[in-house]
Amino acid sequence: MDTTQGDLKHLFQQLGLQSDANSIEGFVRKHQLPEGQLIQQAVFWSESQRHFLAEALAEDAQWSDVIDHLDTLLRK
Repeated sequence: MDTTQGDLKHLFQQLGLQSDANSIEGFVRKHQLPEGQLIQQAVFWSESQRHFLAEALAEDAQWSDVIDHLDTLLRK
């Protein structure tokens, strides 16, 4: 059983991205999702990041809530 904490810092680590607060804030400022686009379809993800996001959402994995939170942040 995976007991990795499900928060933005750990999600960014899973995605291979800088995970400190400033880097997360910068990422959110730099990247926005257009209306109707699924988070896993965004052009700024690598293929492996896209796959991770799609799989986690499809399986309703422990990451689903934090991915949904990130999705919301990317639409502001």
